[in-house]
Amino acid sequence: MSQVVPVIDVQNDNFKELWPSMVLAFKTSSFIALDTELSGLGARKALLAESVEDRYKAICHAARTRSVLSLGMACYKKLSDKADSTYLVQVYNLTLLCSEEYIIEPQSVQFLVQHGFDFNKQYAQGVPYNKGNDKGGDAHGVNMRTLFVELLRANKPLVVHNGLIDMVFLYQCFYAHLPERLGTFIADLSQMFPAGIYDTKYATEYELRFTASYLEYAYKKCKLDNARSIEAGKDGPCLLLEFCNYTGRLQSYVDYRPCLDSQSHDGTLNICIQFSAYGWCANGSQCPMSHDTDLIIQQDEKTKEDKKKKRKRRKKQKAAREVEEDGLPGEKRAHLEDMDQEQEDRDAVVTTCETTATASVHQQTSGEVTKVTCVNDSGSIEGTENGSGVPPAQDSATDDGGNAQQTSKGFTGARERKMEGGTHRAGFDAFMTGYIFAFASVLKSDESAAQAGLCGCVNKLYLSGKSVPLHVVKSTFSKSSKAHVHKMEQVWGKSTVKADGADA
Repeated sequence: MSQVVPVIDVQNDNFKELWPSMVLAFKTSSFIALDTELSGLGARKALLAESVEDRYKAICHAARTRSVLSLGMACYKKLSDKADSTYLVQVYNLTLLCSEEYIIEPQSVQFLVQHGFDFNKQYAQGVPYNKGNDKGGDAHGVNMRTLFVELLRANKPLVVHNGLIDMVFLYQCFYAHLPERLGTFIADLSQMFPAGIYDTKYATEYELRFTASYLEYAYKKCKLDNARSIEAGKDGPCLLLEFCNYTGRLQSYVDYRPCLDSQSHDGTLNICIQFSAYGWCANGSQCPMSHDTDLIIQQDEKTKEDKKKKRKRRKKQKAAREVEEDGLPGEKRAHLEDMDQEQEDRDAVVTTCETTATASVHQQTSGEVTKVTCVNDSGSIEGTENGSGVPPAQDSATDDGGNAQQTSKGFTGARERKMEGGTHRAGFDAFMTGYIFAFASVLKSDESAAQAGLCGCVNKLYLSGKSVPLHVVKSTFSKSSKAHVHKMEQVWGKSTVKADGADA
C-alpha cells in the first residue's frame, strides 16, 4: 500500500545528538537491516572468481583501498500488542567520510550522482572514521567504531541483501583489520553476530522463488503480494508497518521517502531485458527501453499466468485425445502423437530463444564494447552498443540500479531520458531489505520468524554464480583472529573466544 517512509539523515553535526536514539533502536529491535554505498569495488572479474577464497581476497583488497560512503540501518521492532505482524520501523541514513586516503571510482561516482547522492554534503558533513584496528581513542567516545560495537552488543539478527561484500567492508571500516583467510573471517563473523545473519537475496531466490532477486524487484513484489493479501481479506497474517512521528528539531533531520502503490500498465510493454533480469543496464538512463520495476513485475506475472494456462489447456487436450484414441486405428494414433511432439518442440524453441536473449545481456566485460539486447512488446530484438564502464558485479552495495524509479509510455523513436535521481539511498535500501525479510517471515508462517528470521536462511550468504550459499559457521579447522578476540573483549567486557595461535 502507499506509504511514506521517514529516513533520518545522520551526519557529523547531529551524530552525537542522534546517538541515544540509534542505540535505543538497536536494543529494542527484533532485527536490524543494513546496506552500504561504496566508493568502488575494483576489478569486477575477480569478484566473480570460481574460487570463493579468491573472491574473498579480491573483496578484501577492495575494502582496504576503497571506503564506505554511506551506511543505512533499518531497525524493525515487532509490536506484540498489535494485530497481525506489525512492526515499528526506524530508518537511519548515515553519511560517512573516511579519514584515510581511499580510491573512488568514476563509475561509482556516476552511478551515485545519477541516483541523487550528494558528494558536497559528504565531504562537508560526513561522519569521520578510521579503518582497520582501533587507533588512539577510537575504542571510546562517540564515533562510528563505537556505534558498531553497540550494534554488536544489541545481539540482534542482522539482515543484508547480497551481503558478503557489505560484511567485508563493515569489518574493515568499523571493526578491525581483515584476516587473510576466508575461514578466519567466517569464524569471526559467526561470533560477532550470534543471533544470525540473513541474506534476503538468498531468501528471494531459494525461499520466495521470485522471477528476479535484485533489491527493488524483490521489495516491490513483496509489497504487492502483501497489499493483495490485505485487500482480499485473507485469514493469514499480513505485514503491517508503523513509523515514529518525528516533531520539533528531529523533524528537520527527516527525509520522507514516498512508496507509491504499484500501478497497472496498459498498452505497449517496452521492457529492457537486461534490467528486468539483473536490476542494472549498461545504458543506464540512455536505454530506450523501460526500467520500470512495476511494469517488469506485471509482465513477469502475465508471462507466468500465460504459461500456466498453456499447460492447463495442453493437459486437457491430451486427456480428451486419450479418450478419443481408444477407438482409433494404430496409424491415426501414431500421427496424433507426432503432432503432440511437434508442439512440444515448438514450445521448446520459444523457451530457448527467450533464454538466449536473456543470457546475451549478462556478458560482463572490462572496458570492452558490450552488446546490450532489449526486447519490445512485439517480440523483436533491439540492440545498442555501449562501451562506457563495466556492469556492476552485485546488487546491494553499488549496483542495485533497481532503485531508479522510471516511467515509460512506450518508445516513440526519440530517446526519452529517464529520471533516475533521488531514490537510491543506503537508508531506504536498508528499509527495503528489512521489508523483504519481514514479509518472507510472515509468508512462511514460522513462529520463530518474527524474532529470529527464516530458519532455512540463517547464516547463508548469497554467492553470485554458485548454487550453494556461503555458510557463516565456524569450522573446527579455523581459528578466530587476534584482532577479533581483542574486539570481543571490548564488546562484552571479557574474553569470550580464544585465539589459539590465530591469524594476526
